Amino acid sequence: MIYDVDPDTTTRSWRKYTQDFFTPKEQMDELSFYGRCLLLVLLTGWSWRLFTYDYRSGEIGGSFMHNILLPIHEAGHVLFMPFGQWLTILGGSLFQLALPGGIAIAFIWKNRDNFGAAIGLWWTSVSLIDLAPYIYDALRPQLILLGGSVGEDGPHDWIYLLDSFGQRSNAQHWGALAHSFGGLVMLVALSWAGAVLWRQRLKLTKSLSAD
Repeated sequence: MIYDVDPDTTTRSWRKYTQDFFTPKEQMDELSFYGRCLLLVLLTGWSWRLFTYDYRSGEIGGSFMHNILLPIHEAGHVLFMPFGQWLTILGGSLFQLALPGGIAIAFIWKNRDNFGAAIGLWWTSVSLIDLAPYIYDALRPQLILLGGSVGEDGPHDWIYLLDSFGQRSNAQHWGALAHSFGGLVMLVALSWAGAVLWRQRLKLTKSLSAD
């Protein structure tokens, strides 16, 4: 059986689907709008600093953001304990990414707040950038872990995980890739937030003109 698909209908559906991700909030006062603009400016500046940390030496480990992400990472290990050793070890990194990613999804589906979702995606990108040095370090461990030891002398998630796939020799490649991809996602998130605010500005201007 052959079904005819109207290209125009498909295009319109896709356009509407993508536009939904850029729709601003229905109601927003000027103070909230400019507060979000200020937040975006601050995050953009901070993003540059986070991305330019040297992932090869684990420089981000001394940042404020790492101190936020570390307890989340450790909580992930605990949450995944019922699922066996491999998932317990993966769970730290996985939860570090899944928590902000889940918050981004919640902002879209529950709050219909695309700006909030973009900030959630930004947080996810920072989490990936924060993981990059840990992945990179697995080949020749130098990072000091929580217990005060380095990877060869103590538990190192990514030595175990990469060894399980026979990929430890490529650890530096995967670490560099994680850093670069995190930077790309960060750029997408900031651009998304900016596009939503631009539409919010147009909506706010129209609303003020009507008043």
